[in-house]
Amino acid sequence: MTVPHWLFGDQLGPHFLPTGSDGPVVMIEARSVLRRRRFHRAKAHLVLSAMRHRAAELGDRVRYVRAETYREGLREAVGDAPVTVHHPTSYAALRLVESLDSVTVLPARGFLVGHDEFRAWADGHGGRGLRQEDFYRWVRHSHDLLMDGDRPVGGRWNHDHDNREAPPKGARTLGSPAPYRPREDEIDEEVRADLDRWERDGSVAFVGADGPRMFPASRREALAALRRFVEHRLAAFGPYEDAMLAQDPVMSHSLLSSSLNLGLLDPAECVERAEGAWRAGRAPVNSVEGFVRQVAGWREYVWQLYWYFGREYRHSNVLRHHEPLPDWFLELDADAVRARCLSTALAQVRDTGWTHHIPRLMLLGSYALQRGWDPEAVTDWFHRCFVDGYDWVMVPNVVGMSQYADGGRMTTKPYTSGGSYVNRMSDLCGGCVYRPGERTGDRACPYTAGYWAFLHRHRARLEGNPRMAQPVKGLDRLADLREVLRREHGRGDGPP
Repeated sequence: MTVPHWLFGDQLGPHFLPTGSDGPVVMIEARSVLRRRRFHRAKAHLVLSAMRHRAAELGDRVRYVRAETYREGLREAVGDAPVTVHHPTSYAALRLVESLDSVTVLPARGFLVGHDEFRAWADGHGGRGLRQEDFYRWVRHSHDLLMDGDRPVGGRWNHDHDNREAPPKGARTLGSPAPYRPREDEIDEEVRADLDRWERDGSVAFVGADGPRMFPASRREALAALRRFVEHRLAAFGPYEDAMLAQDPVMSHSLLSSSLNLGLLDPAECVERAEGAWRAGRAPVNSVEGFVRQVAGWREYVWQLYWYFGREYRHSNVLRHHEPLPDWFLELDADAVRARCLSTALAQVRDTGWTHHIPRLMLLGSYALQRGWDPEAVTDWFHRCFVDGYDWVMVPNVVGMSQYADGGRMTTKPYTSGGSYVNRMSDLCGGCVYRPGERTGDRACPYTAGYWAFLHRHRARLEGNPRMAQPVKGLDRLADLREVLRREHGRGDGPP
């Protein structure tokens, strides 16, 4: 008799079924997951819709159980009978399955590099540091991605220089073809009715807006989204991938992260299709390389470091930031915020559960870093409020990249800036009550003042960092530094 296979809610693609098996499948919808955290309503809707769509595809083959906990659901589905499951994506889920004698854990799927492969590579680097660029080149070599023999196509590994253009002057949108958007069906209606009922009875609570669903919830939809991106949007992706426009939040971004993280797409098929577009002359190398770096470089790197750094990494806090997140941020109250860039990003999260990587890093994350908010709380916020947010995604991205709470184990410097960066890379400073070049007075940009206050607060640590030494020296040229610090100290936790 074939042993049943358990699918978690982020293991929904065909590559998560045992190879060559058409045996029974178990899926468990555990209400306790929604009780533990106040998730974004659109995220809860997407995950439940995706799970129920997958169950409908599997038909009689699946035993779909709705229970309070995973343990209760598994007991209802199979009793004490053995089951298999592919390596889960969080420490909490791994701890659960390893505690169940009836569960056999199979190797992880949904990524290009196995854990053992990465550990061998990382251990071989010793004291040289685990830098993403080195890892990315290794992945490109070992998987023959965008390679011409032993050399990268186009003669360069990294086309970042070509992919940091400011948005076209005066443009309100990038003018890219619209991304794929799914149509809701009766499964979505059922999920929404359940969420409404659970909110009414007080068993769960959400934040943010829900509907209509913006991201794929089935393999068919995810493949359509991938095809739409590669054929119509990839070519323009590279140059403006770091730019921001108030009226064009998606620009030419792929919007595939939620599909990848639900397991609806496999990263190999994404990067192979992108490379195919370049080889067919349908997309320039800088755009294709930028996308491949996001998927085969950064996404893989984050996944691997989550496991390599261990369970305690999430508690890193070398900057000793302990300020709580203010209510306006927790509630996604964009209307209370006067700073146009932050208000715009927060509204995008409130209304869609998504922004692209630069608003995440240089607006939302940078503001939290400058104000000394607790990095664990910031990590939890990103996990709950983004449709593509999972523990393995957000712990390295927020603790290491965004909040520099690990002191440089993952990145070479803190990623924060004054308003000049936002002004250069967006149209968000136009019409704002603040001015990016002012750090004192009523029109002082909260990012500009916050940047200098952050450097002052951590001067002893940052002045020895080669990438930060010059900005730190700039503190000595600020005649109004005392006023900047006084203003920041008096800002409190109110919205800027």
